[in-house]
Amino acid sequence: MRKLLAAALLAFSACAPKIVPAPVVTAPKFPEYAQPPVPPSFAGGAAALLESRGWAFFQSGDLKAAEREFSAALHAAAEFYPAETSLGYLELARKDPKAALPHFDRALELSPQHADVPALLGRGESLLAVGREPEALAAFSAALAADPSQTDLARRVEVLKFRNAEQGIARARDAARAGRLDEAVQAYTVAIAASPESPFLYRELAAVERQKGDLDAALEHFRRASALDPGDARSLGQIGEILESRGDTVGAQEVYARSLAIEPNADVEKRVADLRARAELARLPAEYRAIDDAPQLTRADLAALIGIRLAPLLQGGRRGDAGLITDVRNNWAATWIVAVARAGVMEPFANHAFQPRTVVRRVDLAQAIGRLLARVEAQNPGRTREWQSARLKFSDLSASHLAYPAASMAVAAGLLKTEENNAFRPSKVVTGAEAIDAIEKVGALAGLR
Repeated sequence: MRKLLAAALLAFSACAPKIVPAPVVTAPKFPEYAQPPVPPSFAGGAAALLESRGWAFFQSGDLKAAEREFSAALHAAAEFYPAETSLGYLELARKDPKAALPHFDRALELSPQHADVPALLGRGESLLAVGREPEALAAFSAALAADPSQTDLARRVEVLKFRNAEQGIARARDAARAGRLDEAVQAYTVAIAASPESPFLYRELAAVERQKGDLDAALEHFRRASALDPGDARSLGQIGEILESRGDTVGAQEVYARSLAIEPNADVEKRVADLRARAELARLPAEYRAIDDAPQLTRADLAALIGIRLAPLLQGGRRGDAGLITDVRNNWAATWIVAVARAGVMEPFANHAFQPRTVVRRVDLAQAIGRLLARVEAQNPGRTREWQSARLKFSDLSASHLAYPAASMAVAAGLLKTEENNAFRPSKVVTGAEAIDAIEKVGALAGLR
């Protein structure tokens, strides 16, 4: 054996004038680095002997002598990959991870299946040192796959996975906040690949995709988030909004109901109410749906608004002569005209004609509001008392006018507004939007909204 070693040293250590005995190491200088095992095919050969001497010098702290021995081992056998791994560890000991990486890469190229555990570990350490954590994680994961018995390495891999995921998520969120949506999508996709069972990642990715306008992808990922977390009411709410935007009101209502069953949410409840209101509105006559944009309101329009939106206020106190109205049989608002007439909120004229096509003026609206407020007071005593006693001054409507009490009360209650110079403008034609605003406010006073 000594003759073989001497021959190897003479042949492959030309720079050394004489054979230097390897030191005996009792306290390793670099205990964190383990000597790579010698493959059976190289056992007992010159390269293996030189490798052994090199590690003795290495762990004694003589890095120059160790480098000479490792290089000589490679000269003895160019395919002897443990020496490349050892040179990589030597560069790590010198605090030069960049110089270490090519040695570990070369060792992996030479090793069977490119899965030499010491080289993978060294490559991971080098990549960590130069800030390439995702690649380091891949190297450590490959080492663990090759040798699952390394429990310490397994814990380290999990820590790195978590840290990489955190960093990736932070990058994704920063990109999303900065409006770099494509970059955010890419970062979230990488994070999901590392942690495919995390519902919040799918939810955040879906929010970015929705912002981009990619509703198909957003819907898919919100649904995935909901599947992973059955208690995720937020994702269900987002799914409902997308379905609603696409006109799928039935699907949206079903998803909203599921969301509310998990967690009460005022915004979702309002959306459900709006969907129901729109569905109800769609079933109403086209003439009613056109009131909002009408430049002038007719008596039929006002009767329909009151009859539909304030129906509870019309209950009780029916007048017997309402059935004698002669001109509404074929009118689209006939049902509501009869209802408001019976309640005394809008009365027919002396000839039993309601005149449904007659334009409503502010004085007419004020009188209808005054009668509605009287009904609010009857059902909720004290609710309108302060407005009933109000005596406002108008520049164009005297206190002796028949409609003055109703006008004063409507303005005092904030249901109607005066115009320039405190004018009430009693003859001004009422628009559909103005009437809707006033009727909605009456409903709020009555506790119907």
